[in-house]
Formats: sequence, structure tokens, C-alpha cells
Amino acid sequence: MFQDHRKSYRPSWLDAAAIGLLLTATLKIMANATISPALPDLEASFSGVPNAAYLTRFLVAAPSLTVILVAPVAGLLADRIGKGGLLVGGVVLFVLAGSAGAFLPDLQSILISRFVLGAAVALTMTAQIALVGDLFDGSRRNSFLGWQTVVINFSGLIFIGLAGTLAGLSPRLPFLVYLLPVFLLPLLARIRLQERKALRPGNNGLQEGANGWNGTWPVAAAAICGLTMCTVMLFFLMPSQIPFYLMDVGIDPASGTAITLGVLMLSGGAMAMLFKRLSDALGLPAVFATGFGTMAAGFTVIVSYADWLPVLTGAALIGAGYSLVQPGFFVLALKIAPDNRRGSVSGLVTTAMFAGQVVSPLLLTAWLQSYGFQSVFWAAAGVFVAFAIAALAAALFSTPGNAKA
Repeated sequence: MFQDHRKSYRPSWLDAAAIGLLLTATLKIMANATISPALPDLEASFSGVPNAAYLTRFLVAAPSLTVILVAPVAGLLADRIGKGGLLVGGVVLFVLAGSAGAFLPDLQSILISRFVLGAAVALTMTAQIALVGDLFDGSRRNSFLGWQTVVINFSGLIFIGLAGTLAGLSPRLPFLVYLLPVFLLPLLARIRLQERKALRPGNNGLQEGANGWNGTWPVAAAAICGLTMCTVMLFFLMPSQIPFYLMDVGIDPASGTAITLGVLMLSGGAMAMLFKRLSDALGLPAVFATGFGTMAAGFTVIVSYADWLPVLTGAALIGAGYSLVQPGFFVLALKIAPDNRRGSVSGLVTTAMFAGQVVSPLLLTAWLQSYGFQSVFWAAAGVFVAFAIAALAAALFSTPGNAKA
């Protein structure tokens, strides 16, 4: 751990390392969302290519599949060769692979670049979360992860808006948005230098094997990953299925989806600002109970009243609830991981999050087609109620010291 950061307690907005890590977290949402506005025109430009419609749509999902495969390996690399170097390398690869779509000649080569982009996302996300564990602890870590969720939510709106404007000029221009992370490299290089200094012989800046749950951390990590994957799978009903639900209840799916997801991200960003304050005051189990309960309420409202206002209200509740539990997953993962295994645990949680995104449409679409939206949305609400009850029980029966993260 970089103990000089822990002792100085500089505000995050004055800390170059913190700013670099916060902005690096936005690459997660940039990877998938940026090219979405260009998909129709991109498909039209490759209309002569066999299966162009399928391949064009798969450009959005392709990075997520690679993340699932690469993130566990990235975690092991982070523990062995260092997190700072892995982060810088991942950002460089992200810039090259992401922007390549603006110049590559055919749809197949663009698809390959999207798979490489997923590898870059796996490297950056895994190293970034592990570095958060190294640089911050306790309340400061909670604060950082809360603000990270805020930045991710609001950056999504910015990236989609910018990409939409560029897509109106050319379907290739949105790929140039992937050049923006190059401006992060000077900030991230400073983190790399700090890490190399801490790893010099005789320097005790890094602790080996401290913290964690001793030999039981793999079991705890597996439980966190299972909970993360299930939560993301059900949350992903919103971006993946809400257009079809809106069409089913008679609401225009094009404008309705944009407004609904915009409300979801705005409410999520606003609620994430309170994560640190709530976790300090109530403890992490109570925050999980609140988040899961809020998500359950959101799905209940949406499915109970098939009208425009309930849809927006439900989306706001789901976004707010998810923004309480998402940083909590990383807080738990960093809390249970030994210091010299933070990369591995971060890679596993990253894999679980993206696996939830991939599994959601594959598993739940068949259920939706067989039983309808009512059944699936009520089931999602029921699962989140069960999670909320379990978290509330943990809050009631845990000691004050264990309840705090």
C-alpha cells in the first residue's frame, strides 16, 4: 500500500492519483455505450456484408465477452507484475483498439478490435480497483468508490451525447471518442512511479498479505462474485429489456428508452453521492438492505402500473438502489482480500459484473418470451426483497465494528 497517501489525506480533487483513477473508471461505460448511436448508420454502410445486422449489434456486446475471459488473468498479473504498469498498458491498449474502428476497412476487422478493446477494459478495471484498495482505506475508500459511481453515471450521459452528435456527421466518428483517455496517461504514470518506489528493496511502503480473511478469503470472494453477478443480471433488465417493455405497454420505445435510462443514470449518480455518508452512519449491511429494497420497489412500481410516470419512477428507484449496492461490492471485495491478492479479487469481481451483463439477455429473454414481463419483473422484485432481508439480518446481528466497512 502507498502509505504516504494515507497519511497526507489530501482531498480527492487535489490528488492527481485519485483524479486519474476516477477518470479511468469511466472507461467501463465508454467501452460499450459510445458507439450505440452510430449502429444504424454503421449497419447501413456495411449493408452488403453477410449477417451485417447481427455483426453490427454484436459490436456493443463483444468487449464484455472478452472481459469475462481476461479479467481473472489480469488479476493475477496485477499481483505479480504490479498494478500501475498494468493500468497504463491497459489504457494505451484501450486508446488504440477503441479508436481503430474509425480507420479499419471492414466490419470483421472492427469486430476484432472490439474484442481487443474488451481485453483493455479487463486490464484497466482490474488494476484500477486494486489500486483503490492500495491507495485508500476505511471511510476514504467508501467515499472514493461512491464518487466513482457518480462519475460513471454522469460520464455515460456525456459520452452518449458526444457520440450521438458525432454519429450525425459520420458513423465512424464516434470511435474517435476512444482517443480521449490518452490525456489520462500523465496522471497514471505518476501512480506507476509511486508503485515502483514503494517496491524498491528495503522500502516498506507495500504490505504483504496483511488484512483479508486469512485462508477463508476465496470462499468470501466467491460469495461476493455470485451476489454481484445475480444483481447485475437482474439490473440489466433495464438497458436490455426496457425498450421491449415500453413497446408492449404502448409507449414509444425510441424516445422512451432514452428518457428512462437517462432518469436511471441521473438518480443513480445523485444517490451515489450519499454512499460514503450512509455507510459511515449505518454500516455496509444496512446500505445493502436499503439498496436492494429500493431496487425491489422500483421493479414493483414498473410492473404494477403500466404507464409513463410509474416507469420513470421505477427507473429512478432502480438506479438509486443499484448505485448503493454497486460500490458496496467493491468495498466488500477489497475488505476481504489480502493486500497481495487485491488484483486477483478485483479481477474476479470484474468478471462477475460483466458475466451478469452477458447472462442477463441470454437467460431472461427466453423467460420473458414464455411468461411475459409481469412474471420476470415480479421475480426480480422478489429476489431483491430476499437480498434486502438477508442484508438487514446481517445489519441487525453484526457487531458495530463489523458492520462498518
